[in-house]
Amino acid sequence: MIDIHSHILPGVDDGAKTEEDCLDMARAAVAQGVTTIIATPHHKNGQYENDRQSILKHVSILNEKLRKENIPLDVLPGQESRINGDMLEDIEQENLLPLNNSKYLFVEFPSGQVPRYSAQMLFDIQVAGFTPIIVHPERNRELFENPSKLYDFVKKGALTQITAASVIGNFGQKIQKFTNQLIEANLTHFIASDAHNTTTRGFCMDEAFRHVADKYGNDCYYMFTENSQLLIDNMNVNRLEPVAIKKKKFLGLF
Repeated sequence: MIDIHSHILPGVDDGAKTEEDCLDMARAAVAQGVTTIIATPHHKNGQYENDRQSILKHVSILNEKLRKENIPLDVLPGQESRINGDMLEDIEQENLLPLNNSKYLFVEFPSGQVPRYSAQMLFDIQVAGFTPIIVHPERNRELFENPSKLYDFVKKGALTQITAASVIGNFGQKIQKFTNQLIEANLTHFIASDAHNTTTRGFCMDEAFRHVADKYGNDCYYMFTENSQLLIDNMNVNRLEPVAIKKKKFLGLF
């Protein structure tokens, strides 16, 4: 199993605090069946900045440590960048780090809103040769209340990644319901852990994928698992035609 979103690097953001925390997360990931994980520390979210070169250095150090500890986990480089007006310049200057140096780039919105320039920025990122992946849209208030915005982003080429914990209800029933409706509407393309630790923000990958297989069948299950492999191989991922979700279904739920 491949996990494309984690905060496993120690001491760089609100994920693993120490090297031992990091190793505990690695062991927990392996216990979930994860063999490959992308380290995606926060970048330019108002609190943390982790540029390309620093992430590459930390990932190299971590992989060496995992080998010494005989933990069978491969860590790949990535970055979770908060959307901002300097993203194109940062792409040109190679400060942003696509997932495993592929054409796929994480884009995070503030939890409560979608900035007005988001549609243009997502378009410009694609013009620059990258495919934006909107992370955890199910936990964004504005997208929750106005899912047509997410439909428009996906229809115009963006991808999305939902959180394993959201799939199984760890963020509450309302977010779980929305998450499942995103799956049903073909408005999401990846499931990842967004793990920060082994307690309050763990991996939940095995349980989430079993939920998907049980509720939506093997075709859906294999689409999500295959997409993660296609991503790290820098190949085109599977996309199904998105379906618009009516706003009225979500009023008052968040």
